[in-house]
Amino acid sequence: MRKLLLALPLLMAAPAFASGIDITVAGEANGVISIDLLENLAPKHVERITTLAEEGKYDGVVFHRVIEGFMAQTGDVEFGRLDGDMSRAGMGGSDLPDLPAEFSNEDYARGVVGMARSQNPNSANSQFFITFAPASFLNGQYTVVGKVTGGFEVLDAIKRGTGPNGSVIGKPDVMVKVTETE
Repeated sequence: MRKLLLALPLLMAAPAFASGIDITVAGEANGVISIDLLENLAPKHVERITTLAEEGKYDGVVFHRVIEGFMAQTGDVEFGRLDGDMSRAGMGGSDLPDLPAEFSNEDYARGVVGMARSQNPNSANSQFFITFAPASFLNGQYTVVGKVTGGFEVLDAIKRGTGPNGSVIGKPDVMVKVTETE
């Protein structure tokens, strides 16, 4: 009993996580993508996503890199706003520090959400991607943070980019609102 009472303040001090997020998308795709966040696999990354969502930082951020048959990338809260200079979209992050990798054995199946990063495994910040199809070559290389549980038709309708890097030309689809769910 004494151990339980001593541990209680630690449990109460632990960060509270939303169990998921809903992403309201507008553009060629219109609707909501629901994502179950996997704090057991990547607690620091899930905390970052929920913090940025709670602060409204993801609202108005575009899907700047979308590769047919692979993934849709978004989350550049610094340069990826529809109302800003889109020429640097995908090059920024948040004003928070980069995160250390939280790799797992989770398989990159269709609808898995992973954290985008540079070649440095410890450089994830605010950007994330959602896979359109299985991408097992990413397994153990990128931090898995969640899985799509609803809105696959919205995911599949996101405007595709062109060329090998999937840059979206013209007006990209946008995350109008990102909200936490219970």
